[in-house]
Amino acid sequence: MVDTYTTAYLHKYHSKEVQNESKDVEKETGHEGHVLPHTHASQGHVHGPVYSQDHSSQLLRRRVISHVLELGIIVHSVIIGISLGASENPNTIRPLVAALTFHQFFEGMGLGSTISQANFKRVSVTMMGLFFALTTPIGIGIGIGISSVYDEYSPTALIVEGVFNAASAGILIYMAMVDLLAHDFMSPRMQQNSRLCFGANVFLFCLKLV
Repeated sequence: MVDTYTTAYLHKYHSKEVQNESKDVEKETGHEGHVLPHTHASQGHVHGPVYSQDHSSQLLRRRVISHVLELGIIVHSVIIGISLGASENPNTIRPLVAALTFHQFFEGMGLGSTISQANFKRVSVTMMGLFFALTTPIGIGIGIGISSVYDEYSPTALIVEGVFNAASAGILIYMAMVDLLAHDFMSPRMQQNSRLCFGANVFLFCLKLV
């Protein structure tokens, strides 16, 4: 649902921008996908470029992936930050810091690769990077602020945390399986190399066991 609404939003408000960028890219690469139609008018000939929409569609899809992936990461980071900030037991804080450092590093790598492929403007890249970098500290600050009244084992806290964790987990799993892994597994390189395909499947199976 999030993917669908994000796609519709970007297609509605950014289609013109994407088409302009697509034209610029095609001009720089030697007018690939550029066809000159020949039409007759009453006062002479009219020539105009017809551009392929493949690049525009791919660019739009990459931007959708970047936005939805960041949304899932932000929600997850805020919840982890609140849990870390509200914790008063060192035995709870140490594992959370280790887990947070580990998974934020790889989430940042994945998000950075998708952002780089989406050809965002510099301002958009900066804003997305700031959102990713600041959400966890903001969550920690909120957790510290409410630590005196926050009971992590209360029914309300458990329900709210469970709902947000479920939403972020669903978004991240969907994006990983549908947009990231599926794209790699259906690529010609993977399809034409049986050893690589077998090794990737075995690796994913081992990850599921862990």
